Amino acid sequence: MHIMEGFLPVQHSIGWGLASAPFLAHGAYKIRKILREQPEARPILAVSGAYLFVLSALKLPSVTGSCSHPTGAGLGTVLFGPSVVAILSAIVLLFQSLLLAHGGLTTLGANIFSMGIAGPWIAYAVFKGAKALGAGIGVGVFLAAFVADLGTYVVTSLQLALAFPDPASGMAGAATKFLGIFAVTQVPLAITEALLTVVVVNLLLQRGVNKNANLQNLSRSAL
Repeated sequence: MHIMEGFLPVQHSIGWGLASAPFLAHGAYKIRKILREQPEARPILAVSGAYLFVLSALKLPSVTGSCSHPTGAGLGTVLFGPSVVAILSAIVLLFQSLLLAHGGLTTLGANIFSMGIAGPWIAYAVFKGAKALGAGIGVGVFLAAFVADLGTYVVTSLQLALAFPDPASGMAGAATKFLGIFAVTQVPLAITEALLTVVVVNLLLQRGVNKNANLQNLSRSAL
């Protein structure tokens, strides 16, 4: 749900950038800690970033000034936690804005907040909740990837509604319209992404990527 270059008012662009900054700082700390304590995690960290890049680059036209696409944030969230995904998303979004004209530099903070912060944190909460209720890994991964995608779309809709409230019904009316338009493409995309993420996690497990730690415990130190 990348918001395109120059679409947001300047004060909104600055505000979302400032809101994202603390999460990025914490994410950088988490990545340094992971690489220092678990250097063997480098390949899977790279896979998580590549997965995020490829899926979030598959855009479909949607709301004016934005687009619909999978996010790819669910995989990194269940493997490393939401803090790490904030940094992965920032790198991906920066490259996409510079190389693919997807998103933009002025809207980078807003896009990071929706795709790299809000979506992953919602996914992390759902993943932990599913584990607490005794759900299997497949169910937990599916739900995490699904809500990471939908959470991003909801936050992007709210960002657009905040910037461009409806003249008659205000922010609430604008949010309802944005959510309704996004839903046509985003709900099936979220389901498809969730299924694909379950397949990817199963493949990683089968190939022994996680042989030194059980997947149920990968997010234990995510905060």
